[in-house]
Amino acid sequence: MTHPPVILHIVDDTTPGGVMRVLDHLASCPLIGQTARHICQSVPRGRALPGVQADIIVSHLSVSWRSLPGLISFRARHAGTPLIHVEHSYTEAFTALNVPSRARFYTLLRTAYALFDRVVAVSGAQADWLLARALVRKASLRTIRSCVNLDTFRALPRQTGHPNRFGAIGRLDHQKGFDLLVAAFKAVPDVSLRLDIFGDGPDLSSLQTQAAGDARIRFRGHTTSPEAAIGSVDAILMPSRWEAFGLVALEARAAGIPQALAKVDGLQEQIHDGTLAVSGHTIAEWSDAIQHLAKTPPHPDIANSCATAEQVFANAWASLIEELRPQKVMQVA
Repeated sequence: MTHPPVILHIVDDTTPGGVMRVLDHLASCPLIGQTARHICQSVPRGRALPGVQADIIVSHLSVSWRSLPGLISFRARHAGTPLIHVEHSYTEAFTALNVPSRARFYTLLRTAYALFDRVVAVSGAQADWLLARALVRKASLRTIRSCVNLDTFRALPRQTGHPNRFGAIGRLDHQKGFDLLVAAFKAVPDVSLRLDIFGDGPDLSSLQTQAAGDARIRFRGHTTSPEAAIGSVDAILMPSRWEAFGLVALEARAAGIPQALAKVDGLQEQIHDGTLAVSGHTIAEWSDAIQHLAKTPPHPDIANSCATAEQVFANAWASLIEELRPQKVMQVA
């Protein structure tokens, strides 16, 4: 029989969150395991990358000018091994809001991405931006939307009444827009509504200060069970200022939970039946969105849009690996 190819994923940020959950899914999913053996190795950020052995190496590393020499050295030491980079962070909206010197930033990305045989975008919107800015050659770009095992979300009881318990899940930092959400929720007059915020991060203290005086807003801390968090609310709110994909939105859809999503980056692709698209980032727009959701019963077909997400994800990785895997077949006696 033949050995399945070994796919080594290297990551320099193991903070609990979407990226690590996707990597856990890659390593444990039986569908994906049928075609390859995926393993994960953490490496220290900002230090020399180690030499490794695998049939294909997948980078989930942060790209920066500081890390670029290490990437170049890593490419040289693994000249005969196919390399893939998955871009989890950079998007059009990220660049617009955070990058003052865009020409220099684009030079960094073009230089880094050219080191890899393939670059994977985690959403179609991100892929379109990479191509529009000529950051990656079209022949080298693939789109594989992030995924995890959604069975536990599909098994959650379906909500039937009008939502009054709203939830927001994610790292408490500027990206997620929770400061806007707190202000918008405080502007909603309905005293029967609730907002539970799940997560931790550098903005916790300032958000608690901002929410002071409104007992409807509660901070639940970091959760190790996204299923429990989503299952405890009637609707999900995601006012992200940038978002390459938005795993929480996928999980909420699988659970049949209505959502209001910022119409930005990869979140745009998750706007399906039962999802409210919010075009801007003003208090008035998000206050209106909350009140609209509170008056709207869940759409019965919310979960249909992601019924085959795991299979699509597995097929996409299998196809990419088949493109790049060494043609040598090893026989086991």
